[in-house]
Amino acid sequence: MAIIKPFRGIRPPQDLVEQVVSRPYDVLNSAEARAEAGDNEKSLYHIIKPEIDFPEGTDEHDPRVYSKAAQNFERFQQEGWLVQDKKDCYYIYAQTMNGKTQYGLVVGAYVSDYMNGVIKKHELTRRDKEEDRMKHVRVNNANVEPVFFAYPDDALLDEIVRKYTAEKPVYDFVAPDDGFGHKFWVIDDDKDIERITEEFKGMPALYIADGHHRSAAAALVGAEKASQNPAHRGDEEYNYFMAVCFPASQLTIIDYNRVVKDLNGLSEEEFLAALQKNFEVQKMGAEIYKPTGLHNFSLYLGGNWYSLTARPGTYNDNDPIGVLDVTISSNLILDEILGIKDLRSDKRIDFVGGIRGLGELKRRVDSGEMKVALALYPVSMKQLMDIADTGNIMPPKTTWFEPKLRSGLVIHKLD
Repeated sequence: MAIIKPFRGIRPPQDLVEQVVSRPYDVLNSAEARAEAGDNEKSLYHIIKPEIDFPEGTDEHDPRVYSKAAQNFERFQQEGWLVQDKKDCYYIYAQTMNGKTQYGLVVGAYVSDYMNGVIKKHELTRRDKEEDRMKHVRVNNANVEPVFFAYPDDALLDEIVRKYTAEKPVYDFVAPDDGFGHKFWVIDDDKDIERITEEFKGMPALYIADGHHRSAAAALVGAEKASQNPAHRGDEEYNYFMAVCFPASQLTIIDYNRVVKDLNGLSEEEFLAALQKNFEVQKMGAEIYKPTGLHNFSLYLGGNWYSLTARPGTYNDNDPIGVLDVTISSNLILDEILGIKDLRSDKRIDFVGGIRGLGELKRRVDSGEMKVALALYPVSMKQLMDIADTGNIMPPKTTWFEPKLRSGLVIHKLD
């Protein structure tokens, strides 16, 4: 059973929301955050990318940078750019991309559920990235940015969400950088709050979709605070961290593609010949070719697109990891032919989110920066949940969720 609670969110006044909100910390670098914030002192980047308040080149892990985040968070509250709600609430956050809307419930997720596996993960985390986010949570004593969860579809929750979203939203704007729509409602009715809390108790699991490092950091800081508090009861705010939970059927995973710098000493002809051992290779010409289904890949090399279809026997449909196209391509192309053993550390490979389109793969190869590009068919939510349910871990760089959650719509304090 999944335990959640409402919380007194800290959020911008209606007339300031578009000045405050930002993209998440991990989708842009310091220079991009500096440019996006510009001369807007109300931008959340001053809290989540506080190195922008220091001279260019300042290390984002400098202790002064973390301290600045806390100072800025305090200032935002003093200035009235962020204001705490007077009572515990749940919230609804709707995102619209390409005419499709997904509706998420913003909740306090339970640290113990993360620790004991009720909140399921499908990716490994890196300790250095966990520690960075832990410092940010500690110094602000808050979850400034949410994590992104999926839950099994639920008719009662759909009904409650429909009731609120029929009303005028508290926030309603289109983000200028990507054109995606963002709407936000407050659930403050005690009966509805209780119904939501009870409904989640009937769920066997919640699934981290995006934000494994933020989840780990939030849960670890919560556990740390519990161990440091001699009067710990278990109901303190630090026992919960902020998550936006979406019905699994509403979520879109898009392709996450690969570009490689060289052919590992092979000529183009030798490389294409080597592929034929495990794939049916079909030359498609100069027009962009998109994978048509599971186990079909798109390859761009030397100005031409190729269709690669994995031959029967090269994968195991009964193995939740072995069935993944990312596993097939990692084993049979990147490792066996191109000699790339570790996707996390090898400098010869880079990854391109499908939101950029396959034209971006062509551009990077045509520029001479990369030699070959490989496009994959997206993973399904069912595959992701199967992997999490069986305690498996997906290979690196498998899932790319869009749209990303905006940061700054609501913040969760740990006290």
